[in-house]
Amino acid sequence: MSFQRIFLIFLIVVPVFEIYLLLKIGSVIGVIPTIFSVVATAVIGSWMLRQQGFSTLQRLQQNLAQGSLPARELIEGPILLVGGALLLTPGFVTDAIGFCCLIPSTRDKVVGYALKHLVVPNASSGQSPHNTTSKTIDGDYIRHD
Repeated sequence: MSFQRIFLIFLIVVPVFEIYLLLKIGSVIGVIPTIFSVVATAVIGSWMLRQQGFSTLQRLQQNLAQGSLPARELIEGPILLVGGALLLTPGFVTDAIGFCCLIPSTRDKVVGYALKHLVVPNASSGQSPHNTTSKTIDGDYIRHD
């Protein structure tokens, strides 16, 4: 199944499920508390996104100033973006996933997994992505203009 089909199914199934869940929860706790909870999660999520985003940006700038690669911060950025978008989307499941993206302890676990499993090893380590050693040939060249 292609990525486009999976994405299309996701775009159809998630909103339908969220609407169903909002209606079910609204029938149990009432309309006003349901609306309040949706608005409250959006407000709290916006505040958390701003706080975590500035923190990540500050760490990114510190790493760049020290001359180190801000790999963790470069992975955190898109996670924060997705988390913020999910929190602005009305629904309880998207809010739960969005909060997981914004809470530092859960986000650190996702970033750690990504750094361990999804990032290509450093080229200077002498290893290619397929765990074979590469050989560097040292040489000189002459430029003819």
